[in-house]
Amino acid sequence: MPTRELQTQLELLRSQLREDAPLTEEERAALLAITRDIESRLERQGAGEPDDSLVDGVNLAVERFEVSHPSTAMTLRSIMQTLASMGI
Repeated sequence: MPTRELQTQLELLRSQLREDAPLTEEERAALLAITRDIESRLERQGAGEPDDSLVDGVNLAVERFEVSHPSTAMTLRSIMQTLASMGI
């Protein structure tokens, strides 16, 4: 169930990338990289080990987008919570 929830959140993030307030190329690239990292982690989900670099990356993105793109930051926070509940 958490995997499905995470997929939904990732789709919301992709939608925000397409439709939200303008992002710089650097911001867009950072969010796309996070999305790819999470998807890669889901593909090898059997590992079940915490991935501090992934969590740190999402956390940094939350801090980065908090003021300029609050809805994106909120989506990223939800993704962090889901990752934590999955033990990632």
